[in-house]
Amino acid sequence: MKSPVFTGSATALVTPFKASGVNFDKLGELIEYQIENGTSALVINGTTGEASTQSIPEHLAVIEYAVRRVNGRIPVIAGTGSNDTADAITMSRSAEESGADALLIVNPYYNKTTQRGLVAHYTAIADSVNVPIILYNVPSRTNMSFVAGTYRELSAHKNIVGVKEASDDITLVAKTRAVCPPDFYIWSGDDAKTVPMMSLGALGVISVASNIIPREMAEITAFYLSGKTKEAADLQIKYNDLFDKLFIEVNPVPVKAAMNILGLDVGPLRMPLVELAPENREKLISAMKSVGLMV
Repeated sequence: MKSPVFTGSATALVTPFKASGVNFDKLGELIEYQIENGTSALVINGTTGEASTQSIPEHLAVIEYAVRRVNGRIPVIAGTGSNDTADAITMSRSAEESGADALLIVNPYYNKTTQRGLVAHYTAIADSVNVPIILYNVPSRTNMSFVAGTYRELSAHKNIVGVKEASDDITLVAKTRAVCPPDFYIWSGDDAKTVPMMSLGALGVISVASNIIPREMAEITAFYLSGKTKEAADLQIKYNDLFDKLFIEVNPVPVKAAMNILGLDVGPLRMPLVELAPENREKLISAMKSVGLMV
């Protein structure tokens, strides 16, 4: 039986930038902050990490640095997806060589594919490595979604252990849990749906909000996993408006703004992303203050 890569809250970590490139010193500080505050795993160079505006050498250097800095204390999950299967294989192999514990691989975007194409794409990548793979379903980014039957087919591969489900389709989660084996694991890809998805069997969340509230996201998932479902739901409700405002513009624009407001100094976004609009910045600050963040 396959083991889950993690349970609880994993942070989809931002990549801090400066004018000359990645700010590795700051990246190290963020990693330490996450570990100190109970985060169960780190996703490096996912959507929140602005992987799409990093060159492949830069992308791989960020993964290698994170693996070295974490030094086995929690799992490091490397984002190595691409709409080019060959590039995804190259990055996945390099991440494995760097010591990543698992891979997060997004559906092909722009050129897209069919469900048969998804099976072929992920099977080719999974055949090329010997580390666990988490599928990543985010139709808002890729304009395509898995169906439950495709999850079932892919779940037979020894290296494919589950999915980060960010489709906004709770019915798909229920169908997936019904047709897939117990060792095909599900993680919420949406902070606002953490508790609802855990009620359908998800083991936790790959979180954006945990960049600024890591301990609170860890508590939500720990409460649920220990059977304290009301306490988990109460926290989910408390932070619901913050979750909403962290997506008031496209991710990671709001969360990077929030981190800079809090003094975490993660630097600028890379174009084509631009700074949060002033009116949305005020709404974000209001949501942050409402949950007691020191703005």
